[in-house]
Amino acid sequence: MPQTIAQLTVESLIANGIENLYCVPGVQNDHFFNALFDRQNELRPVNTRHEQGAAYMALGAALATGRPQAFSIVPGPGFLNGCAALCTAYALNAPVFGVIGQIPSGAIGKGLGLLHEIEGQLETLKSLTKHSDRVVSGADAVQKFDTAWSELLSGRPRPVGLEVPVDVWLKETSYDPGKLTVIRPSPAEANPTKITQAAALISSAKRPLIAVGSGSQAHSAEVRRLAEAIGAGVMAYRTGRGVMDSRDDLAITMPIGHTLWPECDLVIGLGSRLTTQKLDWGVDDDLKILHIDVDETTLTKITPPTLGIHADLATALPALNAALGAQPDRSGWKAKIAKEKARFAAVIAEEFAPQLGWLKAIRDALPEDGIFVDELTQIGYVSRFAFPSYRPRTYLSTGYQGTLGWGIAAALGAAHARPDVPVVSIAGDGGAMFTITELATATHHNIPLNVIVMKDNAFGNVKGIQRDKYDSRYIASDLTSPDFVMLARSCGVTAARATTSDELHAELTRAIDNPGPNLIEVPVSDFPSPWHYLLMPKVRGM
Repeated sequence: MPQTIAQLTVESLIANGIENLYCVPGVQNDHFFNALFDRQNELRPVNTRHEQGAAYMALGAALATGRPQAFSIVPGPGFLNGCAALCTAYALNAPVFGVIGQIPSGAIGKGLGLLHEIEGQLETLKSLTKHSDRVVSGADAVQKFDTAWSELLSGRPRPVGLEVPVDVWLKETSYDPGKLTVIRPSPAEANPTKITQAAALISSAKRPLIAVGSGSQAHSAEVRRLAEAIGAGVMAYRTGRGVMDSRDDLAITMPIGHTLWPECDLVIGLGSRLTTQKLDWGVDDDLKILHIDVDETTLTKITPPTLGIHADLATALPALNAALGAQPDRSGWKAKIAKEKARFAAVIAEEFAPQLGWLKAIRDALPEDGIFVDELTQIGYVSRFAFPSYRPRTYLSTGYQGTLGWGIAAALGAAHARPDVPVVSIAGDGGAMFTITELATATHHNIPLNVIVMKDNAFGNVKGIQRDKYDSRYIASDLTSPDFVMLARSCGVTAARATTSDELHAELTRAIDNPGPNLIEVPVSDFPSPWHYLLMPKVRGM
């Protein structure tokens, strides 16, 4: 029986560990879904209500698990609907595989006005991914899938995409199902000479700090081992949260790191761009930079490091820890870190009491391994320096992309991929409305997501900036929001309202015990601005 490219696509996804396909079907992809029909036990279609929901769910699942995930959407407007999720996946180094439909191959670029036709779809896809291509014939289809998987699984993880025109799905091809699995390459080894140099650089430092990003999430134990060996505080902002347990004496947030920055004589970047430290806080000749990253291009951006090591942290960190010799006495530096950590905790306890009350209610109700999904909302901004995270991949954020409205759909993907742990999504009523339709998806697939909507009938952050910087000249920031409890219930979601932090804790505790989806509406008013702890001034190299 002839094999088709539609069948190859299904088998390639299965062979490379994809168990769920987050999707919105449509006419250009009908042949593909027909091929999927017979393999649903191995590759389950999880249909959403909007293309952005499908792509965000794949992203959330990838962030929560660290494993590749896939989505499929139609071309043109469907593809464009998923682009916000794609650019966020790119920013977050997320291993997401996109299967994108296309108009008939012979009509591409001709401007015939066909259904879902847009100019430059593949070029746009390439701009949002690590690798993208178009499958046009059976002769090279297997190779194009192999290349896409190789790109996804090697080096810096980022999304990839393959575009398949509607007339190509049923073209014949030939493949061996047993040979479709692409083996992940061995981690890039660190140069032994550079490891020796790094160990010497560390030994000469008196006041070291470590900065971790998403590249450190799979290497928590080795990061902790390094920090303890050298007495270095470990800074994490959005994508590095949870690499160090927040209760660890050496785990610090960015405002604490900023306070210590003028005295730091060595910063060690681990799977982090170091953008905030280099670009915003500033560097000078007294600061040494040791930067280790799997992406060689990252090492020289903004400011060249004193020593850059192009390697996977899986090999570099064990080698570096093994190479460390006797360390100088850094007890005074560790005491300074502890003092600043305690001082900052006391400051924000007074300054952000309203936000901290809500965050404490969530933290106390959420188990240590529960997943917290950040959003572009007042509670979310404060959570970046005030919400304790205890384990890797339990604090999910949009990173530098700052994608308003991602939260509910991305958290839905996390909850679907990790049904073994509770997942809590926070959202303002502005951002919540971007993907609120996926509540129906949660009910349809019985996904145990817990959504908390902080309702102030405004784009609260925009309004707060207008209040603080523009003499309360409010413009385009007020909203009329629905009754989220009624809206959720109409979608089949268990819903409640909490007006105090104690009520939120009680309702969230009940929600976590409920096997289905839940929503809690929390009416709020103005909050103190956190931006002086998020955008901090230059303190070196001025």
